Amino acid sequence: MKRKHKRYSRPKRPFDKQRIEEEAKIREEYGLKNKIEIWRADSAVKGIRSKAIKLIPKTKEEQKALFEKLKKIGLKADSLADVLSLEKSDYLNRRLQTIVFKKRLARTPKQARQMITHRKILVDGRAVDSPSYIVPVELEEKISVKVKVK
Repeated sequence: MKRKHKRYSRPKRPFDKQRIEEEAKIREEYGLKNKIEIWRADSAVKGIRSKAIKLIPKTKEEQKALFEKLKKIGLKADSLADVLSLEKSDYLNRRLQTIVFKKRLARTPKQARQMITHRKILVDGRAVDSPSYIVPVELEEKISVKVKVK
């Protein structure tokens, strides 16, 4: 069995008032379950940035491979400066939960989360039950609500 590793790291200062207030706003805006989801997005962006830093001395072809990968998931990156300036809000905007809410398939982000976990949302004809699913650009238009058959 493969060992499961953490996909996030806790903040170094657990009682930083400014960070707590900022995370509360983000949590409310995106309808997240808990702050761990914010930390996951933050660590994912940090991972993307670290890959970009490693690619600075590499060739343009290797850098373009990273840019193409980021464009597929909907993050706008044409240069290393764009990749290094990514924020967790850019990553959170690509989550299925946020896209369902912004497409007006749900009235609130929390309702979008509930619909996804109850398997009412289809992505390319398949039910996805993970609100944190990062939606590729090509599948963004193929998101729909499951039709009830009587």
